[in-house]
Amino acid sequence: MNQAVDASDEAGAAMRDINSAAELQRALTYPLVRPDDPDYAAAVSCFNLATKHEPDVVVFPTNGREVVAAVNWARDRALPIAVQATGHGHAETMYGGMLINTSRMQEVQIKPIDRTATVGAGVKWKSVHERSAMHGLFGLSGSTGDVGVVGYTLGGGLPVLGRAYGFAADRVRECELVTVDGGLHTVNAESDPELFELLRGGKGNLGIVTSMTFDLLPIGALMAGGIMYPGADAAEVLSAFSEWTAALPLQASASVALLRVPDMPGVPMPLRKQFVAHLRFACECTTEEADALLAPMRAVSNPIMDTVTSTTMLELDAVHMDPQDPLPFEDAGMLLREFGPEAQAALLQQVGAGTNTPLLMAEVRLMGGALAHSTAVAVRGSTSGHDAITGRDAAFSLMAVGALTPTDAPNVRGALERLLEAMEPYGNGYTMVNFRGRLNGVTSHLHSWSPAVRARLARAKAHYDPGDLMHYGDSALA
Repeated sequence: MNQAVDASDEAGAAMRDINSAAELQRALTYPLVRPDDPDYAAAVSCFNLATKHEPDVVVFPTNGREVVAAVNWARDRALPIAVQATGHGHAETMYGGMLINTSRMQEVQIKPIDRTATVGAGVKWKSVHERSAMHGLFGLSGSTGDVGVVGYTLGGGLPVLGRAYGFAADRVRECELVTVDGGLHTVNAESDPELFELLRGGKGNLGIVTSMTFDLLPIGALMAGGIMYPGADAAEVLSAFSEWTAALPLQASASVALLRVPDMPGVPMPLRKQFVAHLRFACECTTEEADALLAPMRAVSNPIMDTVTSTTMLELDAVHMDPQDPLPFEDAGMLLREFGPEAQAALLQQVGAGTNTPLLMAEVRLMGGALAHSTAVAVRGSTSGHDAITGRDAAFSLMAVGALTPTDAPNVRGALERLLEAMEPYGNGYTMVNFRGRLNGVTSHLHSWSPAVRARLARAKAHYDPGDLMHYGDSALA
């Protein structure tokens, strides 16, 4: 454990610890898990298999009251606290302390008249949409429905349809929050406007969000999918993409990825082990409107595959084709001011054809539109009138990932470092907290928040978590 024990009373302290753990267990529905338990490996596993947590204890709360009991127990022993739902969000390994695994918090309540959803901390986007679809309503999910709603949204939440509807955090109505002092708070624009703003984009700095209520939108038929081009034509594709996106309407979202297609199940055989340029597209429009929008990009090169079709939010995972099974990887991201010819050349020099890079993917995504301004109702009583979301002033975002296979693992971090260094002249000095990767890694020179927002987060964190027990991830007190 991380708590110092007086050697003269070691036996007594151990007995008290056993007894207090028994008291904690009585407050929990599910058994707590310790390193010598057979369920320990499953309890600490992450989607990113490169992250291997080693907490002293894992708890599986089912509601806010159980989270309060767990937090009080950990705080009284000065144990660090980390939170995990689906395991997508952790890049930092936890040693010692308490891991609060929220995967059993699976409440999903859809209110079609109010057009809202209330979800528990462990709910994935696909669970929301399976229930909301019958009402023609959907939330602002990202590139995969396998990601947890709460963690994604607390980091801002960059949706596939973000240019049309903004960040997911813009649509939050209310959060139930457990703070390190053991308080259970209902946080909304009226109850605590400053805290409400900072939760939206501040990630896990201020406590544990046990449930979240957010807007659902009547998103209709979509045209979405991808166009794949030979990797040898990547320069032509990037140039066309840059020109094309300059005139793209707000309802259309797009990105382009330089992708080394892995040899894995689910990947069409002709694409396996190929280097391709992959245009990703989504738009709430008719087939005819999509065809007109895509005509310039369909005229580029000789596309290998064109999967853009009429679809729904339930099938939106097919646009980005994110991996569905856990794997070891390292990723990093940054925000760009521009993506002109020099930036394109810099990208190609690092991850283009013939570079022998170990990186699986480098994606440039168009920002702007509704992402550039808050779509939330103005919060009365706020000290600033601004949330903690980063990325509103970016023109594009860049995200890259490398699989930590036995062959590539030694070279992935160096490749990420060289890529971000090459793109730095075109960046704005920031990264979105959900995409920054390891804190001590290649994005350590980038900022997750502006100085003003970080100062606000630091003041709030000093109030709610003065001991910085919840320091895993990007702590505002670091």
